[in-house]
Amino acid sequence: MRFDIDSYTEVLDTITRNKTRSLLTGFGVFWGLFMLLFMMGFGDGIKSVLSENFAGFASNTCITVSRNTTMPYKGLKEGRYWRQQVGDLERLRAMVPELDVSTPVVSVYSSSATFGELSADCSVKGLDPQYAQIETPSIKYGRYLNKVDMEYKRKVCVIGKKVYEDLFPDGDDPCGNFIKIGPVYYQIIGVDFNQGNISINGSADRTVAIPFPLAQQLYNRGDVIDLICMTGKPGTTMSTLEPTIREVMARGHSFDPADKDAMMLINTEQIFMLVDNIFKGVSILIWLIGLGTLLAGAIGVSNIMMVTVKERTIEIGIRRAIGATPKDILTQIMAESIALTLVSGMFSIIFSVMILSVGGILVSAAFDTSVSLQISFGLAVGATFLLIALGLLAGLAPALRAMGIKPVDAMRDE
Repeated sequence: MRFDIDSYTEVLDTITRNKTRSLLTGFGVFWGLFMLLFMMGFGDGIKSVLSENFAGFASNTCITVSRNTTMPYKGLKEGRYWRQQVGDLERLRAMVPELDVSTPVVSVYSSSATFGELSADCSVKGLDPQYAQIETPSIKYGRYLNKVDMEYKRKVCVIGKKVYEDLFPDGDDPCGNFIKIGPVYYQIIGVDFNQGNISINGSADRTVAIPFPLAQQLYNRGDVIDLICMTGKPGTTMSTLEPTIREVMARGHSFDPADKDAMMLINTEQIFMLVDNIFKGVSILIWLIGLGTLLAGAIGVSNIMMVTVKERTIEIGIRRAIGATPKDILTQIMAESIALTLVSGMFSIIFSVMILSVGGILVSAAFDTSVSLQISFGLAVGATFLLIALGLLAGLAPALRAMGIKPVDAMRDE
């Protein structure tokens, strides 16, 4: 077999052309993995932001709100308005044993709290200590309402984060100070930094929580309450309790249990399930798109390696002639394939982290919130092993073809 300087130059040119093609093919792997990691990181970041909106709120909560009836019942005309009362709490506790917590809420909207010359918009809520199991407070200073506050109708309050920031801009501990709402002074016993955006008759950060019995007395509410908030015992699905809750309330206030418009029943369990299902669907879609793009890149790697093997027939034949075994050829081709996918993937991971970091800063600035867009360490490690597996698969067919090349084939091509 003749192998002169011209043949050597031809082999070098072939390798150079293959490198160019490899770069182009590696871009397919790079882009596919980038799409997968970017969408996963972005989706997890948005999910974390939404989760913060639901932070501290019980996922198995049911809230009842009284409304006008729309059906006649036992001689009573439609259009009648009824009000929830304290007695409904005892009735629900006795007749729906699956309930874990049932607590009242009394609200006074569009109030203003003042401390010295400073003021803050707020909503006053009369709450029971059990309400902490519905909307878990994040106490920064002091404590939450307790049973002693209820029993003695103490004029104490727990203020929300924005109320605290407006009235105490220096950031000092406000506990022990008195704020004025209307004609009444309340002593601050706690500051709630709950950042959840689920609003029950007013957002948590603009709430001034006072003892429920005190709110009944000060605002002349009697036994009337605005909302009843309930949670089920562990393992209980609130959706299964809805008919029973409607039946109990309808019997106590003489409206048709089938009149669903007579009482609005908000089931947060369904809201949480809906959000969770949406994110599961988005995650599946992201994986399908990302893996599809990544697989297309791997197929491109396999194709370019096939072309590489064909154009390097002379080189491979020479190596076989001077003693290279089929295992040596297999190892070379497989190593080139893995290296191509792995290097492309590493650049893709680094680029994804950089883009997500910049994206998190831009999104945070645009929406005035803290958004962390990043990929987890586990996802990065998993992506690396996925790249190695794709490199093996992409190089398998070209390697088997290269193993079948014989020196005589190289001579014939020459």
